[in-house]
This record gives sequence, C-alpha cells and structure tokens, in this order.
Amino acid sequence: MRHKILIVSAVALFTLSSCGEDFLYKAPQGSIDQEALTNAEGVELLVVNAYAGLTRPTGYDNMFNWVFGGVYGGDANKGSESNDQSVLNSIETYAVTATNDYLQNKWKDAYYGAQRCNLALNVMKEAADMDETTKAYRTAELKFLRALFMFEGVKIFGPTGMPYIDETIAAEENDPKVHNGTDIYPNILADVEAAIEGLPEKQTEVARPTKTAAKALKAKILMQQGDMTAAKPILADIIANGLSPKGERLALQDDLDANFNATTENGKESIFEVQFSVGANNNGNYGFLLNYPHNTGPGGCCGFYQPSYELVNSFQVDENGLPYLEGEYRNKKSVTERVTDYDYISKNDKTIAVDPRLDFAVGRMEIPYKDWGLPANDWVRNVSSGGVFLPKKHVYSKAEQDAGLAGSTYSSGWAPGSAMNLQYLCLRDCKLLYAECLANDGELSAAMQQVNDIRERAAKPDNIIYLEDGTPAANYLVKPYPSSHAAFSNKETCIKAIHMERKLELAMEGQRFFDLVRWGGDYMNKELTAYINYEKQYLTKFYGVSAPIASKTMFPIPETEIQTAGNDENGQAYLVQNDAWK
Repeated sequence: MRHKILIVSAVALFTLSSCGEDFLYKAPQGSIDQEALTNAEGVELLVVNAYAGLTRPTGYDNMFNWVFGGVYGGDANKGSESNDQSVLNSIETYAVTATNDYLQNKWKDAYYGAQRCNLALNVMKEAADMDETTKAYRTAELKFLRALFMFEGVKIFGPTGMPYIDETIAAEENDPKVHNGTDIYPNILADVEAAIEGLPEKQTEVARPTKTAAKALKAKILMQQGDMTAAKPILADIIANGLSPKGERLALQDDLDANFNATTENGKESIFEVQFSVGANNNGNYGFLLNYPHNTGPGGCCGFYQPSYELVNSFQVDENGLPYLEGEYRNKKSVTERVTDYDYISKNDKTIAVDPRLDFAVGRMEIPYKDWGLPANDWVRNVSSGGVFLPKKHVYSKAEQDAGLAGSTYSSGWAPGSAMNLQYLCLRDCKLLYAECLANDGELSAAMQQVNDIRERAAKPDNIIYLEDGTPAANYLVKPYPSSHAAFSNKETCIKAIHMERKLELAMEGQRFFDLVRWGGDYMNKELTAYINYEKQYLTKFYGVSAPIASKTMFPIPETEIQTAGNDENGQAYLVQNDAWK
C-alpha cells in the first residue's frame, strides 16, 4: 500500500461519546502516516476526517449555498460593500465566468469531501482488527457522505460536468485524472442506495446519518434529476415512517425557530444536519460567517446576504391570507420602502397583509429581531449596495450567545459563528417535494394537503411576532387553501401553489436556484428575468443585467481545473467545459 501523509481531524485517542455529536469536535494534531491508521482506531479517525469535509472553511459558502442557491436564485443580494468580496458581484449580476474563485472552491469542496471518504474506505479494507458489523456501518456512512459531496458538485456543475471519483481510482485529492462528460447520477444513486441498505434506523450519535437520511438524500437527488416517479414512494415513506436524528417520528415543529436554534437542534422536523460547535476547537458554522448584521447588530459583521425586495414582497397575501400566484405582488406597493425623512432607513406599510414567515426569514426595521430588540440603522452596511433588509433565519439569538453557543469571534477567530446546525435534509422540504410528485400525477387534493400542512404551521401563534405592547408587529395573515380553490381542481394552478410555497417556506435557505433549475431552463429564465426587473427599481446595479439563458442551468467548470487536469496520452482534455459555457 502506498503511504501518504495525512492531516486528520481528530486526535489519536478517539472515543464516541453518548452526548451524540462530540465525536465531530476532536482537534487536529499534525500529520499521521497512512500505515499508522490501518486499524480500527485509525479508521474511526478517517471517518471523522470525512465528516470534516462538510464544514471545509473555504469560499464562505459551503453547504449553506447562500451564494449559488440564494443570491443567484434571487432570494438575496450580495449585500455589504461593492468592493468587499467583489468576486461575488459578477455572480449576483449573472455575469459569472469560469475564472470565478467561488466556483473553484465549490469544485474543490466536492472532491475534498469525496476523496476523504475514498481514503477511509480503502484503509478500512486493511483494518484487520475492525469487526465486520462496524465496517458495514462505516462503509454505509461514507457512501452517504460521498453521495452528498458529489451531489453538491452536480447541483453546481451539472451531471456531466464533474467526473465521478470512487475508492478504486488513484488520484490526488483535488486533481482527479478522469474524463468528464459522463452522467454521474447513476454513480451517486448507487452510493446512496448502498447507504440505505447499510445504515441503521437509529444511530447512537445524532450526527451520523440514518436510513431515513439516506432515503431523503436519494429522493432529493431523484427530484433534482427530474425523476418524480422514482422519488414519490420514497418521499411518501419518509413522511409516514421517517425518524429524526434522535429517533423521533418525523413531524413539523410548531415553532419555526426550533429548526434554527442551537438549543433545539436535531429535532423532530430534522432528517440530517451538518453539526457545528463553538469553543476553543470550534467549527462555528463557517459557511455563514459573512452573513450577520453589521456593526452593532448580532455578530457585528459583515453585512452580506441581504434579502431581496422581490423576495420580501413575495410574502404579500390577499384578503383570504393566500399568496399571489401570478406575480401580482410585483405590481403592488412594496410592503417596505426606503425612506430618508424618518428615524429608520426604511418604513413598513402595516396596511399590507403579509405571511408571518416574512419576518421569520427577513429582518426589517421596527420589527423585533429575534430576542435582540429592534434593529438599528447601522445593522445595514450599505443600503445602495444591498437594500434595507437583513438576513435572520441563520443568525443566532441573544439567548444562544448568553448560553455560550455563539459569539462574534467563533468562526476562524475573527468572524461571527454559532453552534446552530444546518438542516441539510428536513421534513418540510420532503413534504413539498412530495406535493410536487402528487400534483404531477394529478392527485391535486393530496398535494394541497401537504401544502396546507405547511401553511397551518405558519399560522400557529408561535410564529407571530409581537411588539412590546402585545400587538402583532405587522399585519400578519396566512391561511390554508380552501378546497374550493382552483389549486384543488386545476393542475397548473396546483403546481404554481406548490412552487410559491417552496419559495416562502424555504426562503433564505440556499435552495431557490436549484428549485428553478429543477423546474426547467425556461422557467428559470422567466423567474430570474422577473426578479431582475423588479429589483432594479430599488438597486441600480441591476440596470442592464440579463438573466441566464435557459441552457445555463449549471455553472461553468473552473478554468483552472481544466488547465490543471491537462490532457490524456492521446492529447484529449480530461475536463471539457459545459456546452452552454463554451
């Protein structure tokens, strides 16, 4: 066996704690020769090393996908100043090129994670002191993780953009000498199928994936691939029988905040979470470290990921508490306007009815910001660059900070961070994906029941924000669709209702662009064109901007990777640029 020098994310004495996720937080200590790891203890170190790929500190994006899923999808503006992280300016204005550093980091992240899985799989084969039952479980975990890493790559670069790299291919970590151009969905699905077969229904450590998690990942992959027929029964099974990381029967949380709080993580709505911690050897959610309110706001840095005007106004509702499915909100008065003759930089029109999820996902002036009180003007770094709104879902509460679960220097020592996990797979997503499958098969009433489950949760008292005097902070109104609504009898209307519900429920979760892609290139182009035309009323940077054409449902392969991969012995390039970007 060829020796390699490895940097592993754990110390030599490795134990799994009954606390659940502690095994992810062992501090790195130097370099270890691969031969020294060819035993049960060494394999466990390498498995932890593979999990570490979920939180790789590059690109300030990671699994959150706030850049590619959120900003590029129209949920948010880059925010901050135009000269801060200026590499993102071309992404938010749809002028991205193959030399963009964020693309380079996403490419590396996919292979960084996958190759760590491959290394652990290969070393495990030689670990004679490791019992077969544990090997089987760890193999299933690693294949789950490898499928996840490669799926993240496919979401960005398309199914033929990245070569599939497994443990049988000898390649450097981020320099695989393998041709692209082959659809790798079958390889990814084979990995996740193996995970379904090998993972237990329950885990003793909540950080490890379960059988439900593997099923959910498979369904998510199938939906991105466009195979609703195959995804439908899997989603139905998850909703009926699935278990959370703690072994609870899956169910929607009454309080939306329970899904975005370090004190209630791995709850009954969760299926698989990327785990974070804070402390001396912390990994406080690095992928979100730029996206806190500026200056005196929680975190105090750095003013990125400001919700868009278009997203905010999507939450307007009619007199029946239902959303506008034909984009009518784009022709109505904005629920919040920028002002200069007022104590705040913006003013809310409280006569306009809005879904309460607006102020759960978005920070607005004069609306209580979690338990931090009212936002201040200086929480917005530059109104002209990013608008007047603030990210909110993934920002920690004061209670979390007071409990030692968050702080202003918990990510890489200079930026905000918290122990708030990232729900990568969750029930609310599965229910709305299942609704799509039902609607596609003409089962409209059943599809709308899934939508109404989500809407009824949104209407619960837990999700209404109140002012100090006990009155609602805005004119909140959200109701389920009545059975007389056209969505129950007209397939096109039903699908529109589901699409809108995903936009509202998953707002600011880095999902939007990938949904647009799933719904087709023409749909993506139409929605992003409407977004740009709306946003340019408020931000001049969108003047002259055009949405990506229908064929650009993926991003370009990084030019550096094409050049580094070089040519094979026949002079053929290993990596060929995606056709839409040539």
